[in-house]
Amino acid sequence: MEKMLQIKGHIIRDDILKRIDASCVQYNGTYRVLELIVGKAVDDLSSAKIAIEISEEGFNLILNELTNLGVTIPTTEVHAKLKPSEKDKTVPDDFYSTTNHPTEIFLEGKWIKAQNQRMDAVLVVKNDEVFCTKLRDVKKGDLIVCGSEGVRILQEKNGSDEHEFAFMINDVSSERRVELVVKKLAEEMKAIKANNGKIVVVAGPVVIHTGGMDAFQDMIRKGYISGLLSGNALAVHDIERDLFGTSLGVDLDTGKVVKGGHKNHMRAINAVNKSGSISQAVQDGTIKSGIMYELVNHQVPFVLAGSIRDDGPLPDTIMDLIKAQEAYAEMVKDAEMVIMLSTMLHSIGTGNMLPSWVKTVCVDINPAVVAKLVDRGSAQAKGVVTDVGLFLTLLNQQL
Repeated sequence: MEKMLQIKGHIIRDDILKRIDASCVQYNGTYRVLELIVGKAVDDLSSAKIAIEISEEGFNLILNELTNLGVTIPTTEVHAKLKPSEKDKTVPDDFYSTTNHPTEIFLEGKWIKAQNQRMDAVLVVKNDEVFCTKLRDVKKGDLIVCGSEGVRILQEKNGSDEHEFAFMINDVSSERRVELVVKKLAEEMKAIKANNGKIVVVAGPVVIHTGGMDAFQDMIRKGYISGLLSGNALAVHDIERDLFGTSLGVDLDTGKVVKGGHKNHMRAINAVNKSGSISQAVQDGTIKSGIMYELVNHQVPFVLAGSIRDDGPLPDTIMDLIKAQEAYAEMVKDAEMVIMLSTMLHSIGTGNMLPSWVKTVCVDINPAVVAKLVDRGSAQAKGVVTDVGLFLTLLNQQL
């Protein structure tokens, strides 16, 4: 059965037709381009009308793939299909899987915007409201949106904000543009702070190893950081640096390995354990400086998510994966900007929780980290390829 598909987006720039061709081959279908209107400039939107001969299942799969790419698909006002969950943590096989783009559902004659927008969730309808819900949180009897009918993706335009953030329009900025990028990013951060907006930082221990901690502490004191997401290691090495002047046993002032320094991180964990928590260690004078010290002193919340590789861990580190995910999601809720500093797994994990309208900056010396983040659906992420310590020093100077 032939189905008509109208799309609008960066069809040429993002190779949308090539992707449709590959999907049709994969799902044993064929397609014909009936109309193609190309924008005049590279960033102008294009539109197309396409006839696709394919199974119902294949067509729905193509629709999901296109919406994940940020393509707008005009939707007729057909009531969304709802089916009850037959068991906790399960949904019907034809469930609709969400993207990170703003989504609306057509119910009872009106479009209803989904709440808690994020990718890789299902849509649950409760009391005339729609929620993006993780599979593990689905309860028996929940009404689940199934199929793609009655679902539409909105491509939000942020007016001047969108234009201002275009300074990082390329996925990865080369190092020769770092100073320019930092200057523009600082302007964005100042504007967000002036409007009491929320800026969350996701950081790895490289912040400590590369000497970026002093600049980061100053940014906390200036009030630019609304929350920190990290793992056990950043906090451990930050505290190690405060107590012993080392990070991974290396003197950060001289760059030389300290005799017996290999156990300093364990000594740091032990010291915090004696106090009972990082906050208590600050209050009782055990910790006298550092990133964690400034966070506690300025009442900036932080979440430390543990892993199987962690030593200790610190008493504040959440070792329950689901609880850690929930704490991360709560931290980034209502964030206007998220800055990711050289931590691939935490960056990708956080990126999966963010709606597409959150300004996202990923800083890493390895360009593959930015590419992986974008490949996993966080297409809004803009990359800066540089040393994190250098980046933080330059950014703090601009702030």
